[in-house]
Amino acid sequence: MKLQKGEKLLFIGDSVTDCERAKPEGEGLPGSLGNGYVSFLDGLLQAVYPELEARVVNKGINGHTVRDLKSRWQEDVLDQKPDWLAVMIGINDVWRQYDTPFITDGHVSIEEYDKTLRKLVTDAQSSVKQIVLLTPFYLEPNEKDPMRNTMDEYGHIVKKIADEEGCLFIDTQAAFNRVMENLYPAALAWDRVHPSTAGHMILARSFLNEIGFDWNRT
Repeated sequence: MKLQKGEKLLFIGDSVTDCERAKPEGEGLPGSLGNGYVSFLDGLLQAVYPELEARVVNKGINGHTVRDLKSRWQEDVLDQKPDWLAVMIGINDVWRQYDTPFITDGHVSIEEYDKTLRKLVTDAQSSVKQIVLLTPFYLEPNEKDPMRNTMDEYGHIVKKIADEEGCLFIDTQAAFNRVMENLYPAALAWDRVHPSTAGHMILARSFLNEIGFDWNRT
């Protein structure tokens, strides 16, 4: 297990992270972390590694893009002083290009995405022990589908930044692809973006695997 006792894990992103978490601070009372993957992995950490006393914080906000993260980075990340920072952003950066194609001022180009995400990562590196970057995803098995293809391109940017900046990397698209070999996409996300309980468990499992969670621990 890569986590040490008493460390603070902060998750930031869009609606997939938010999941009705408490505002403004996503931690504390039951339900404060929302009803998605952040809550699931927190529960598993408490149940299997109670001695770690891990503190988990959810800072996801519905509809946000990397541009929105930039505007709240100081308050929602740097001022929080986390030991671990997990960032999953990019779904809306891509989605707005397809569901609102004519409202171009809300589109985040891949160049802006690359530049902004990299700046956010480098700004946090001096104060955060470990950064985990998770790719955006789209639950469409056809890689030639236009939105799926664009989402993969943004995912490649996440991988590139993780490699170059020494971050841990989680390919969420690959994790979903494995399950989609047996399950129809709608079983994991009705709109191919917002996960079901099973979809959120895939995200939680992927994160916990990356940090060395022992699923056989008793």
